Amino acid sequence: MSSEQRPRLRALEAAKYLRVSRSTLAKWRMSGIGPPFHRCGPRLIYYFQHEIDAWLAACDGHSGSI
Repeated sequence: MSSEQRPRLRALEAAKYLRVSRSTLAKWRMSGIGPPFHRCGPRLIYYFQHEIDAWLAACDGHSGSI
């Protein structure tokens, strides 16, 4: 599947999708603990929905090990 067919979310849309604040998503991005993101220029940040879903699935896998 090409990137044109995969939903691409801006940072605010990704935050809403994850049900976190835009600030929380930015903090995750800065600390390297959030979902994969892509930068297009100095200010444009976007996320692919399938990458967010994979990141969430990986988080779910780690929660059972506690």
